[in-house]
Amino acid sequence: MSHKKIHFFFLFVIILFLIWSLIKPEEGYMVLLVEVLPSVLVLIFLVSTYNKFRLTTVSYVIITLLVILTFIGGHYSYSKVPLFSWVKDYFDLQRNHYDRFGHFLKGSIVIVIIEILLRKTVLSKSKTTNFIALCITLAIGAFYEIIEWASIKIWKEGKVTEDFLGMQGDIWDAQWDMALLLLGSILSLFFTKILYKALEKSG
Repeated sequence: MSHKKIHFFFLFVIILFLIWSLIKPEEGYMVLLVEVLPSVLVLIFLVSTYNKFRLTTVSYVIITLLVILTFIGGHYSYSKVPLFSWVKDYFDLQRNHYDRFGHFLKGSIVIVIIEILLRKTVLSKSKTTNFIALCITLAIGAFYEIIEWASIKIWKEGKVTEDFLGMQGDIWDAQWDMALLLLGSILSLFFTKILYKALEKSG
């Protein structure tokens, strides 16, 4: 199967998950909108630029997983994803950890950023490039936390804000999110060789 067919298969799966997420979302369409809109905008951009700038299959796998993760969180709200609610009850935890799991996995986006840096800048394969990609990943994460903070100011303490933030009473939620994003990014750097091989094949 060609890379192009694989990429379109990924898109097909993503569309299926998007359609599913739109069917009776647990916390209403406003919560769903604020959760999935960033991912939908990214997808539109990637599709519109596909013929001009095509990422490796490695990067598209990461993007597909993260987008699906977002759609699931948007459908149920991050604090009420059933599997993680079961884990919470079974192990008598204080919160549903789907959002923490999500931020950890989002660290893998550092691989996508490394690919873009290697292909669109003068940077080469090096620890410096990896560090810059790590910083960009954390900057994106911090920007998203600022958006969450701004939502409190805009919507006050409403239901939509509560479900969007998914803090579940933890005042250190933002710090946990950033720490897990950092941890996920650092661990993802151990898999850069997979990206390098993909770049060599595509180049």
